[in-house]
Amino acid sequence: MSQSSQDVTTSDPRTPSGRVRRVLLRVLAGTAVVVVLVVVVFLAWANTVMAGDRTAALEVWRDDALTVTETDLSFVLEPVTAGRAEGLVFVPGARVDPFAYARVLSGVVERSGVTVVITKPTLHLALFDARPLSDFTAAVPGVDEWSVGGHSLGGVKACAMAAGDDSVPISGLVLFGSYCANDVSASGLDVLSISATNDGLSTPTDIETNADLLPDDATFVVLDGANHADFGDYGPQPGDGRSTVADDEVRSAITDALADFFP
Repeated sequence: MSQSSQDVTTSDPRTPSGRVRRVLLRVLAGTAVVVVLVVVVFLAWANTVMAGDRTAALEVWRDDALTVTETDLSFVLEPVTAGRAEGLVFVPGARVDPFAYARVLSGVVERSGVTVVITKPTLHLALFDARPLSDFTAAVPGVDEWSVGGHSLGGVKACAMAAGDDSVPISGLVLFGSYCANDVSASGLDVLSISATNDGLSTPTDIETNADLLPDDATFVVLDGANHADFGDYGPQPGDGRSTVADDEVRSAITDALADFFP
């Protein structure tokens, strides 16, 4: 009887040990609720995507010079006529509709015959995407020489893939309004960096400060009057500068730079 009485007493919520257990349970329950709320808010934020412009998208889908294919992992832009065995895997900026880059990139497909694969990043955030390049290049088995590129945080991811992803040999790196967070200066990569004078997110100072992370022979093209959002067709972006140049002029300048990079 004495042992049973002791057991009952120690589990009594009125005892000090019982009160501690109640506090711990409340703390754990509160922590679980906070974690769930944080996850829900994050997922809602990540899936609030800056949508691509419908008119720009239709222009690409209706372009007789292009073949557009959508897969579970990407959008693939190929020239209708026989192209070259060279391709570009392009990583979108954070929370931007991947197809918002299709019209900007379609110019080099038509002019140079390069195949472009625009990835669909996990959670619309390239830095969370752990899939290797080979998952994306598998959609175009006829291409055997690849470059990787991206816009904004997609460019940061492209730098990391160029340096650390050995699933596919990479010969080139293309940056739109972006810069590397890792050092690729000794990589031997051909590098094209296209930036904009009115970019409020990847500012000219950011580009210049991080230029030493690129090879000495990297090519830098600066779009006068353009801003961060001009690299895609998804509308204004918070924190960006004001663009003072027409969309078609920006696209033409980007196509010229890419065509020189893929001669």
